Amino acid sequence: MDEQAPQGAHKARRHVPVLLEEAMQYLRILPGGTYVDATLGLGGHSTAIARLLGPEGHLIAFDRDPQAIERAEARFAALQEELQEQMPRITIHAEAFAEMASRVEPQSIDGILADFGVSSLQLDTAGRGFSFQADAPLDMRMDTRSGATAEQVVNQLNEEDLANLIYEFGEERRSRRIARAIVRARPVTTTAQLARIVAGNAPTIKSDRIHPATRVFQALRIYVNGELDQIASLLELAPTLLRPAGRMVAISFHSLEDRIVKDAFREGKTGGTWRVLTPKPLTAREEEIRNNPRARSAKLRAAERMEPGKVKERPGGKQEKILRRSWAQFATRSQVEQVRAGLVPTHLSGERTACSARHPSLPSSTSLARETREA
Repeated sequence: MDEQAPQGAHKARRHVPVLLEEAMQYLRILPGGTYVDATLGLGGHSTAIARLLGPEGHLIAFDRDPQAIERAEARFAALQEELQEQMPRITIHAEAFAEMASRVEPQSIDGILADFGVSSLQLDTAGRGFSFQADAPLDMRMDTRSGATAEQVVNQLNEEDLANLIYEFGEERRSRRIARAIVRARPVTTTAQLARIVAGNAPTIKSDRIHPATRVFQALRIYVNGELDQIASLLELAPTLLRPAGRMVAISFHSLEDRIVKDAFREGKTGGTWRVLTPKPLTAREEEIRNNPRARSAKLRAAERMEPGKVKERPGGKQEKILRRSWAQFATRSQVEQVRAGLVPTHLSGERTACSARHPSLPSSTSLARETREA
């Protein structure tokens, strides 16, 4: 998985899993073990795990992108021909990794790998709307089967909420100026149009190497897919699913993701849940960055599940705050009457999230998408 594509020609690239050697080292694959790839994508990391598991092993993979699953299944079919009787059992679940607890038994897993962010396939497929390198409809949904699109977000959120969203999830200081320009330019329907609006009102800063629209696209993508809540949920679930001495490896691509991972591992260390294996995050070596520029911002953190007898329960700690952070941050910046046009990601609709708890009238993205179709 990767951050927003770097500026340049938009074309399909050969899929190269990021920090592969380091991920395998810290996962410490045991032949015959059971491992979870929480972010299947095109199957690069999963293939490497499968090669080490052997015929008695079991790989469980999650992804909510039907297109990615289709591509990964083709890759596994080729691997089956190569490994023959040494091929492990592989189970794929077409759903978000936050739903893992309903598919995996407690304390049944030897390792979990999570490669957060947007995948190479999503970036390189112009019609998905994740990148501004080619003109396409503003979609940005990882699960294209349901939920509100980025187009609905930019056209239906009010100016203040849109500015707060861009600031919180894109860490863009010029968020209010950008939101004002987007609202004035409505309707905004394509990636190229949105990129032009942002660039025209927030020119590139000399010290900044990225396109001025990069952070706005990141913010919309995170919001549409509820990415930060997904990550926080996984980090809360992981200790309950791992066997003692089981390991979790998390690869993040920007500070919002990495901060959630770092805080969860730190809190788990304090409470006796995790033994942190990476005091500082690992980053890609120069050679890998030359071969795969998207690895330049990747950070890998790893932790090992402590023995149950050593776990210290500490109610009401940071972990609870981590779980609610992303939507709570957004909610606190808006008044009830100002967020009635806001969105809640599909996987959270019907649940009592931090945002819906604060604002009971807040509609789900499913209902907003339905209302848009009926209008």
